[in-house]
Amino acid sequence: MSDNDEVLLKVEHLCQYFPMGGGHELKAVDDVSFDIKKGEVFGLVGESGCGKTTTGRSIIKLYDITSGNVYFKGQRICAGVRSYNDAIKKARAERSAELSALKKAHKKKEDGTYADGKTDEVFGKECEEVRAKYGTVIADQRAARAAAVHDQRFCDKDYSEKLVEEIKSEFKLEEKLAAASGDDERKAVLREYKDQIRIAKRDRIVNRIQMIFQDPIGSLDPRMTVRNIIAEGLVIKGVRDKEYIDKRVFELLERVGLVREHADRYPHEFSGGQRQRIGIARSVIMEPELIIADEPVSALDVSIQAQVINLLNELRNNLGISILFIAHDLSVVKYFSDRIGVMYFGKMVELASSDELFAHPLHPYTKALLSAIPLPDPVYEKNRKRIVYNPIAEHDYSVDKPSLREVAPDHFVSCNDAEFEKYKQELDK
Repeated sequence: MSDNDEVLLKVEHLCQYFPMGGGHELKAVDDVSFDIKKGEVFGLVGESGCGKTTTGRSIIKLYDITSGNVYFKGQRICAGVRSYNDAIKKARAERSAELSALKKAHKKKEDGTYADGKTDEVFGKECEEVRAKYGTVIADQRAARAAAVHDQRFCDKDYSEKLVEEIKSEFKLEEKLAAASGDDERKAVLREYKDQIRIAKRDRIVNRIQMIFQDPIGSLDPRMTVRNIIAEGLVIKGVRDKEYIDKRVFELLERVGLVREHADRYPHEFSGGQRQRIGIARSVIMEPELIIADEPVSALDVSIQAQVINLLNELRNNLGISILFIAHDLSVVKYFSDRIGVMYFGKMVELASSDELFAHPLHPYTKALLSAIPLPDPVYEKNRKRIVYNPIAEHDYSVDKPSLREVAPDHFVSCNDAEFEKYKQELDK
């Protein structure tokens, strides 16, 4: 487990809604928050359709998020504006309601006085106060919305400009040119400097996040060789040195357990496990700080699963890469993850360290998931009781709504006030 407390990725109130027609929406991800520390493996589990993959795709900007924020290395890379628009709409409605109530009460009677007993001056002052109060709220929300849109639009530009400045300060062009012994060496120095600047200008902060997709064959272009598949990111980034590209491709192939002769073959010539290794090599060549692994072993045999998991573990330990590990196999997640988040119907229902979650599961859905894990023990399997999760029977959220709360240190559960006390008592036993 990583001892580093530096937060690499922070997800705040992420919402991803998809229109379904007729004014209806599918809330694939609804108000999900978590963070991933540097060098950590964060497991995201839940049954099919709970929103795990959508969460990963939203983080890497394959979707424009509906609401919430995603911060990477302290920089906002994703921002949804729905929450700001809703807050502005609500403030306008409340302002209109308050002004209407004031006007309704301020009616002239037959004797020329007003029903509320206020003069026109006092009435006008109260109306101005209401307008000013909600005007401040609306202005604040508009400013926050504008900042969110700006950060999302210019995050890549700001990142590349920062890289360019770092290269200019660290390369020490003048010193290298002065130390060059001839025209050829000076030209080589200038060429190297310009190449680095060009690549930095085309770099994007999202390049530091890479994804391993669930389907090892569907995510690889069948018309491209393995060499081109793995090197594609470098080419798009602006790297032109073919020798350097080939060297990196061969290094990555060997690192993931393949050989350089595989570089000129096509994806259909490989097994499922080998294709997944190619996908891993494609992501690692970009030197990411975070890899989103979307069920990378679910389509593989058990023996191959172990090889891929060990490979990811090796990459994590050797390169210091953080991993968002999306899966539904809890036994694999427990082995591989430092912390685990459990999702159900688009919401995060429990979040804790791997050991804590398995030792003290609190949410009924987590207990149901854990009860479904088979063990190679006939006696245990004979007596194992399968827990069925029925949210209607388990919870009463008609009045007291749930929220993600810290029941114990670093152990969060989605619950209301009554459940919060119940879970705390359960832990104290």
